[in-house]
Parts: sequence; structure tokens; C-alpha cells
Amino acid sequence: MTIPVSASWLALLLCGVLLCAPDAAAQTPGPVQAQPKPANEHKATHPAKPTPVVKPHGTTHAQKPAKQAPAAPATTPPAPAPPPPPEPPKQAETDTAKGSNTGLPLPRYAALRSDEVNLRAGPGTRYPIQWVYKRRELPVEIQREFEVWRLVQDPDGTKGWVHQATLTGRRSFIVTGADATLRRDARDAAAAVAVLKPGVIGHIRSCPAASDWCQVQAGDYRGYLKRSQFWGTLPGEVVTN
Repeated sequence: MTIPVSASWLALLLCGVLLCAPDAAAQTPGPVQAQPKPANEHKATHPAKPTPVVKPHGTTHAQKPAKQAPAAPATTPPAPAPPPPPEPPKQAETDTAKGSNTGLPLPRYAALRSDEVNLRAGPGTRYPIQWVYKRRELPVEIQREFEVWRLVQDPDGTKGWVHQATLTGRRSFIVTGADATLRRDARDAAAAVAVLKPGVIGHIRSCPAASDWCQVQAGDYRGYLKRSQFWGTLPGEVVTN
């Protein structure tokens, strides 16, 4: 029996669908599964910031006063030298714990008010200038009083008299010895805020009674320092500024 042309084409079409469909299905690519990315791929690596270092500015040591120009030769015999100024009176033993003028405790700390303060040999302008300080806010220890004059000692141990107007009661400190690490809290293990170099001067904000730590500020950095790392407080002294 002869198959019509139209029927033969239909048979061939059916055969093609049955035989080729599995191969086509096998060749059809399936969905591609995304590979997991490493967990740390999106984490940016930021290097740890170095601890800031604060260096001193300006000299903290007393300097010798500038020499005066030699005077013109005198045509008349020089006048006899004036007698040396009298020594300031000694304070009575019962008054050594308080100032004779202010009644404030002695010794106590203060700071230089300006960038030029004269340290004299005695309590008065008639006494010669022995040293000149060029560092405002340098802490000094007041040891005696005589009228408007104060006998002070600087961090180097130099002593002399300054006028009370050249001092301020705002408490300051100076780093002595080695580098001092400013801590975020009053603990040795606390994070470091800054490293203060010897000679750095800052403000004392508070010192609790009998505490080894004081809250201080040096420039823009605030934190805690041990009393043993700076000069400017009495042992166990309470400071509130």
C-alpha cells in the first residue's frame, strides 16, 4: 500500500520528535549555581592607627637674663655701692603650713601666667633677676610668701622669688623622665590615647584623694596619667579644677 506524501511527512516528523527530544533535553544547559564568595571578600582591611605623639613646644628651663649694655664711662667718681637689701623675715614655725599673706596651705602648686616671668634673688624689684622663664603654664611649687612675693621652686629644683601677679591658680603638669602614655581610663591596661614626650605641659582636670591617677589634658588629648609620670601635685593631693 502506498503511503500518501502527506502521511509520510507526518511520520518523519513524529520520529524526529521522539528520537531527538532526549538529546536536546540533555544538551539544554540547566541553571548555573553561583559559587559562594569567601567570607572575607567584602571586608576591607584597615591598618591600625598609630598612637598620636605629643611633643613639647617652647623651653621649660629657666634662662639667664639678657646682659645690659655697658654704661658710659663716668666723669665723676662713682657713688658708693648701696648696702645689700635685707633678707625677708623668716616665718614662724607655727605658720609654715600656711602662707603669711594669703593663709593658703604651703607648699602648694601654681603655674606661670605669661611667657616671660622674672625670678629674683629676693622678694622685691630691688633684688637682681637671676633667671627668666619663657614658658607659660609651667608648674611651680610655692614654698613661702612675703607680701606680694612668692618663693617658688621649678621642676628643675631652681628656687627664687616671683610676683604674685605672674602666677595663676590653674593647675598644670609637666611630663618628667621618660615618655608617658595617656590612657583612656585610670588603668594600666586601658587603651592609649596619646604618648606625651618629656617636657610636655598640660592641665590637671582632677585628682581623686590618694589615687595614683589624675585626669589631665594635653592639647586636644584628654585621658589619665599616673602621678609618677609627671610633676605638679603633692602626694595624695586632691585636685579639682
